[in-house]
Amino acid sequence: MLKITNVRPILTAPAGINLVVVKVETSEAGLYGVGCATFTQRYLTVRSAVVDHLQPLLLGRDADRIEELFQLMMIHGYWRNGPVFNNAISGVDMALWDLKAKRAGMPLYQILGGKCREAAAVYRHAGGKEPKEIEESVRKFLEQGVRHIRVQCGGYGGVGLRPETAGYGGPAYTQVKPDGALEGEYYDPRQYRLRNLGALEYIREKLGDSVELLHDVHERLKPAEAVEFAKQCEPLRLYFLEDLLAPEDLEWFENVRRVCTTPLAMGELFNHPREWTPLITRRLIDFMRMHLSQMGGITPARKVAALGELHGVRTAWHGPGDVSPVGHAANVHLDVVCPNFGIQEFSGFNDASREVFPGFPELRGGYLYPNEKPGLGIDVDEQAAARFPCKPVVDTWTQTRLPDGSITRP
Repeated sequence: MLKITNVRPILTAPAGINLVVVKVETSEAGLYGVGCATFTQRYLTVRSAVVDHLQPLLLGRDADRIEELFQLMMIHGYWRNGPVFNNAISGVDMALWDLKAKRAGMPLYQILGGKCREAAAVYRHAGGKEPKEIEESVRKFLEQGVRHIRVQCGGYGGVGLRPETAGYGGPAYTQVKPDGALEGEYYDPRQYRLRNLGALEYIREKLGDSVELLHDVHERLKPAEAVEFAKQCEPLRLYFLEDLLAPEDLEWFENVRRVCTTPLAMGELFNHPREWTPLITRRLIDFMRMHLSQMGGITPARKVAALGELHGVRTAWHGPGDVSPVGHAANVHLDVVCPNFGIQEFSGFNDASREVFPGFPELRGGYLYPNEKPGLGIDVDEQAAARFPCKPVVDTWTQTRLPDGSITRP
């Protein structure tokens, strides 16, 4: 029996985003697995969940019994399917799959059934304060071979734009606020809709059908506004419209289906199977967007991918900068084995990230390629990771406010 001898988190931020990776060590000298457990806004809480709860639970257990251990971790705390503990469980689950494939001397995709395709097509993010600036970004990606591009006019998640141009949907919010209005990332839903529709129309007119366009609403519209926005996007022939509604408003997807054919992608905030199951089985979405660590790892992802295959729903796993390179590697292994693969989000990583995480999947001509190393094919250089410590931060982009100063979803 291959015993688990240690379970420990590794915290690092080579790209300035706090990441959590779990390392599962075993009774076989030098044999270990790694997995992504990143919940960047609550990284210290995830660390505690791994150290204080999962480590004592798992020590001495059989590392080969992945399904058994997944079920054990899920129910041991009695309450289950929350973002903190799901991320901690995911780190262990991915590491166990990494271990199993390493013992077999195969890349993980072989253990999962072998390739359906050689690589995963990706989509990238093109943003700007006005359509011309967005067009320049889109054209650069097209020159690199990327054919699926998400277009966002204005700030996105408080990242990537100068303060004077930030603001979801356009330039920084400058309208008069009520006296005493609190600090936060202000935005106007109506201006957001007008500016982004205009930007999407501009890019479609300039580039025609040479590019697949995507857009992320980021659940920032009220349900009735979201239905109207999806209908307005229909003539633009989007590849998909992402996070049109919040998880609290899932019933409204039926309203969208009644009035338009715009393809819909949903799921990055989902924790529990009861959130994604009805959307898939009732064919209310076209792409599943779950965040692998948020949902608990590779074990649940394999199951929901198979459910999607039966119902004509494709995969589009969440892949922003706050998915660690280890998580991105797991995404790609699933991408190449799933018959119902759709597209893979990819935000790109800097040189420091590649130093900390050697073996990262290679991006060529708009496709991510898994390497042929055993397991996930990626490792963590702990000495390099230590040079980029995590830092406590109070995010501002998750303090989004409407014109009257009221807090709203980020």
